[in-house]
Amino acid sequence: MRLDTIQKTVNGKTYTSHLLRQAFRDNGKVRHRTIANLTKCRDDEIEAIRLALKHKGDLTQLASLKYDLVIKQGLAIGAVFTLWSVAKRLGVIAALGTSQHAKQAAWQVLARVIDQGSRLSAVRLAGTHAACDVVGLQDFNEDDLYVNLDWLHEHQAEIENRLFRHRHPDGKANLFLYDVTSSYLEGVKNELGAFGYSRDKKTGKLQIVIGMLCDEQGWPLSIEVFPGNTTDTKTFGSQVRKVAQRFGGGSVTFVGDRGMIKGPQIDLLSEQEDDFHYITAITKPQIEKLLKRKVLQRELFEETVAEVTDSDESVRYVVRRNPLRAAEVSGTRESKFASLQALQRKENVYLGEHPRATLAAAVRRVEAKLTKLRLSSWVSVTSQQRTLSLVRDSEALAQEANLDGCYCLKTDLDTAQASKELVHDRYKDLAKVEWVFRTCKMFHLELRPVNVRKETRTRGHAFVVMLAYLIVRELTECWQKLELTVEEGIKELSSLCMDEVTIKDETTIHQIPQPRETLAQLLKAADVELPPVLPYSGTRVYTRKKLTSERKAND
Repeated sequence: MRLDTIQKTVNGKTYTSHLLRQAFRDNGKVRHRTIANLTKCRDDEIEAIRLALKHKGDLTQLASLKYDLVIKQGLAIGAVFTLWSVAKRLGVIAALGTSQHAKQAAWQVLARVIDQGSRLSAVRLAGTHAACDVVGLQDFNEDDLYVNLDWLHEHQAEIENRLFRHRHPDGKANLFLYDVTSSYLEGVKNELGAFGYSRDKKTGKLQIVIGMLCDEQGWPLSIEVFPGNTTDTKTFGSQVRKVAQRFGGGSVTFVGDRGMIKGPQIDLLSEQEDDFHYITAITKPQIEKLLKRKVLQRELFEETVAEVTDSDESVRYVVRRNPLRAAEVSGTRESKFASLQALQRKENVYLGEHPRATLAAAVRRVEAKLTKLRLSSWVSVTSQQRTLSLVRDSEALAQEANLDGCYCLKTDLDTAQASKELVHDRYKDLAKVEWVFRTCKMFHLELRPVNVRKETRTRGHAFVVMLAYLIVRELTECWQKLELTVEEGIKELSSLCMDEVTIKDETTIHQIPQPRETLAQLLKAADVELPPVLPYSGTRVYTRKKLTSERKAND
């Protein structure tokens, strides 16, 4: 009697079966029969049965096995198993697939959450974490992960489609949030790198532009990377086509800021066969123009939301004044004026102490500061007897501050489709996309530095970061009550290692110890249950440099 383990691959998916079998003779021929199918047994139960069959001649030997055990610390298991379980729950693992490329992509996502870095660092990380045993990876090095970025880019659309269907089983989403950011590059060799408007305020550096499409809860659905000189409005058309072809179904509303959805973009939405709508904001000059046309009245801008319908353009305007924002704008204006006053006093002192200093030069310096601070509409510089003075125009200042804290939203949704409060709240939801960008670029996931050059690999890298964000957001919600950041929780879980148990130098298993109380709380909050035993694959990964040196040493 023996225990056979059979692996069979069908349509790219591998199935493992454990069969308890027996050999017998039939008319002199050796035949085999299956006594029981043990596939549904746990891994530790399978190992126990295998061990018992090995010593079936003398079961008393099992009593002395404790003297034949070698136990040593194994690889870290807590973080990688937790992230793997959460990724499965979110549908990320199923969306990627079961091929080795899919598993390498899954590890890139998990490694991005555990410890950000390059493909080389992801390989090194797999050497200290149980990546191969949990994810099911075969041997790989950093070159394989670079090629894997190409694979991710090639299959990005279908992976995003699977994730969308997992999150929206009915195949529909009624509202989409879209925003754009930029990320500067170190170096000049990236194929998408170009000079453009830098939101990072990094002058003299090439950049890429990144567009993020989210559902109304702020969960990313799709990410797209554009050349660094692409304007916001130029990225909008591809998102409309994406929604129409892949995520559409019924009435759809796009939400974008005032720099994203303008006249041409509104026309593009109206040309679609589907029922597309928009919610956006208009600029201060546009508000002033509507005030002059009497479409809007200044009295409408109060703390409560108000609305006006412009029958000429068949649009609704939703208006509000935020008193906190108004106080912030006023404070910023006064701070700028105080800075200008400090320069004016400094120049007066210098003119008084240096008779040969020219008054015209001092005036030019103050006026340059005035222009830079954008205060020239209500402040002017005068001079008399080598003394500079700042003159405030109270009437111009009142006109300048008239719309402080005021904003106006524009939509083609009628009142039956969305109330003014709903339009206002949905536009405010754009802050969720901004939070995605902050997390991906600066906080936990560190989109930059972009350690790749090719266009396809740059896009694959950004896609990895988006998938990693899904896990980070889920864990943020799970661990919120524990008052721990995701980074702190992952660091704690990384300290949980397996026990590598070798029996008589023959059979090796990975035994997972009971986690201490703090780790148990993290696992429980994340709804993750560690198995008592993990199958031992024996797969280990090495960087290309280390593997080459070991081969030379063996030769």
